[in-house]
Amino acid sequence: MPAELRPAPDFAGAVAEWQKRSGRHQLPWQGTRDPYRIWLSEIMLQQTQVATVIGYYQRFLERFPTLQALAQAPQDEVMPYWAGLGYYARARNLHRCAQEICLNWSGRFPGSAAEIATLPGIGRSTAAAIAAFAYGERSPIMDGNVKRVFARHFGIFGATSDRATEQTLWRRAEAVLAATAPTLDMAAYTQGLMDLGSTVCVRGKPACALCPLQDSCYAHAEGRQAELPSPKPRKEKPERSCAMLVLACRGAVLLERRPPSGIWGGLWSLPEFADADALLSGCAGLGVDASRAQRMGGLAHVFTHFKLNIEPWYLQWDAPEAAAPDREGYVWVPGRDLPGAALPAPVRKILDGLAGADPVRGRSLTLC
Repeated sequence: MPAELRPAPDFAGAVAEWQKRSGRHQLPWQGTRDPYRIWLSEIMLQQTQVATVIGYYQRFLERFPTLQALAQAPQDEVMPYWAGLGYYARARNLHRCAQEICLNWSGRFPGSAAEIATLPGIGRSTAAAIAAFAYGERSPIMDGNVKRVFARHFGIFGATSDRATEQTLWRRAEAVLAATAPTLDMAAYTQGLMDLGSTVCVRGKPACALCPLQDSCYAHAEGRQAELPSPKPRKEKPERSCAMLVLACRGAVLLERRPPSGIWGGLWSLPEFADADALLSGCAGLGVDASRAQRMGGLAHVFTHFKLNIEPWYLQWDAPEAAAPDREGYVWVPGRDLPGAALPAPVRKILDGLAGADPVRGRSLTLC
């Protein structure tokens, strides 16, 4: 019998009971039915480790404790609370989504997964997770960790990024719920799937002895844990290069605002140029003598689809007539204000390396 048609045991019930006994229960977004807090955590957890998210989640809620507070804030105030978390389209969509809910839903979060999925930046799985935790709705989820659990347990081969494989996984998730008693604790089941995928059925060496599904798992029975999920064909990431100007003047550094969309959209960054020659020419356009510019150690930053090689150049400029801050999109930011600025992670790393400071822990950056 093909693996995808194998009869399932009480899969959902076993997962829910395991979660209540052995799953995670102390995460700051657990124990609430508030869809705003649940939604925020689900968006932050996309492509990001739990340990990284916790601090961001807590700081974000301190500043924007309600959906209305987020909707009313300008985007410029939102982005600093996301800076360093990456995938910045998530923050822009979060802000747009809050505004849309206030405008079109009278400030009340939609009450079903189907309605939630119509909002900006919320896909099917995220919408189902929000609906399960907030409303107890029986809708299946299928994030990266859950795909691994299903692929191994039911013996579903094929890269999980392939459309056909993904549809098979969704069908299996739907069938599991259809075969489960209506008394299923949907929040425990949904959280249990997430917990299993991130703490037990991990990518490298799954802890099968701790898994509540071990006895019915195809991969465990056949010894094929390393083969499932089927690996995605590897592609070499294309590489791009740029030069960045670290222009310091009287304790401040020059930053420019990134375009509202695209990489680092809406954040503040160091002025960027195609290469060192373009940077030197750009300095002339800013009214700055670049003859004393010093090349700093380069660094590479890996995005989802490409690798960016950054060549920073440092220039101390004390002339008061520097025209740069008068140009649209440029601003001088004092070193003491950089910890709270919405900076991309590699830009913050460059500035930290320059000053030997640690803005995350609150020490000021001295540039002059």
